[in-house]
Amino acid sequence: MLLYSLLGVSIVLVLVCLGLIFINHNKYAAALKSKILQLQETQQQLSILRSEVAEMRTGMLSIGKRLVAVEQRNQELAQLQDAQKYDDPDAKIYSRAVKMVELGADIEEIIRECELPRAEAELLMSLHHQKGAN
Repeated sequence: MLLYSLLGVSIVLVLVCLGLIFINHNKYAAALKSKILQLQETQQQLSILRSEVAEMRTGMLSIGKRLVAVEQRNQELAQLQDAQKYDDPDAKIYSRAVKMVELGADIEEIIRECELPRAEAELLMSLHHQKGAN
């Protein structure tokens, strides 16, 4: 009888242990499944971010190329403008007169050196003084 009692208790203990193992296994499997889902979501987000970065890189390269073209055109226009300044004799005179005003020459000196009419020399002087006041 004692033997049957021990056998019964042993069977109960084995069943309890198996039940605990099964419960722990289910909890572990559920946690593992949750982690796998999180990893898949993270991979999807990473894929989306990589795609967005690639699009931004393409856009930046396009903008960079356009910027280089605009800078080259700007440089060409500046060179053309400088060339025109030296081709136009009147522009040389006015450029020289403006430079003299900036250096502090008086109106008589500007009239004499640049051969400008008094009204034009006075206008240059007043324009220069207005710029200095602002």
